[in-house]
Amino acid sequence: MPEEGVAAIPHSEILTYDEIKRLTGIFASLGITKVKLTGGEPLVRKGIPELIAMLKSIPDIEQVTLTTNGTLLKEHMPALADAGLDAVNISIDALDERLYEQITRRNGLRAALGGLAAALSCPQLKVKVNCVPLAGVNDREWVPLAGIARDKEADVRFIEMMPIGLGRKHAGRTQEEILEALRKAYGEEKTVQGYHGNGPGVYVRFEGFKGRIGFISALSHKFCGGCNRVRLTSAGYLKPCLQYAGGMDVKALLRGQVPDSVLREQVRRAVYGKPAGHSFDSPVTDGMEEMEMSRIGG
Repeated sequence: MPEEGVAAIPHSEILTYDEIKRLTGIFASLGITKVKLTGGEPLVRKGIPELIAMLKSIPDIEQVTLTTNGTLLKEHMPALADAGLDAVNISIDALDERLYEQITRRNGLRAALGGLAAALSCPQLKVKVNCVPLAGVNDREWVPLAGIARDKEADVRFIEMMPIGLGRKHAGRTQEEILEALRKAYGEEKTVQGYHGNGPGVYVRFEGFKGRIGFISALSHKFCGGCNRVRLTSAGYLKPCLQYAGGMDVKALLRGQVPDSVLREQVRRAVYGKPAGHSFDSPVTDGMEEMEMSRIGG
């Protein structure tokens, strides 16, 4: 997040819950069956449990999940569970309080860990912890963060820094660098076969661990050929690929009172126009996304 914060968007400019539900029904009719609510921080928007229940009621929607920084999760967890939330990803980049505050600009580690405990208390909920390794910043945190998967029924995932928005100013760490550190602490890993999430993450397990260790390495292990994600911003812009600015303003269509048949065809075209792959290693900048990740959706 920018140090100076982000510009507020008038509430009238973001999608209503009814608009999100209508769009999700159209997505489902085209074969999109899993929805993740993310941000920014989704729990700052009033009525998120109600939105989850609305989305869960749509035929063919198989799963609704949430990505959060966890600081508000403890108070919301009962209502989220009652609404039918299937899984939660909690972003925790350090277990050292001072370093966590340095990275997030808030003294929120205890609240985030309280949110993690609340999520783990719901046996029906799949729980993951997300960490973005930052070179020279949280290198010493990988081993203790991975220890969460040793002690608790949660997966810990290391997500490679992507050069989008402020991400361009930070160097990340590779999957191999992280694995080398974890092997020194926990021994040799075993690869976990098959799919264990909704995306292109790969997982390993260390002996004695209750959970798994995952890696999402979009740069060093390019997985564009298997990418199954599209993003819908809170302001109603459909993005087929993170890197490129291209997409479609579905809010304009919604509020232009077009019929579902027209919406469905426009969404289908946008998704089928998804680029074959990113080109973060290219010096070309024309057509690249300039928005911060907090405005796109993590």
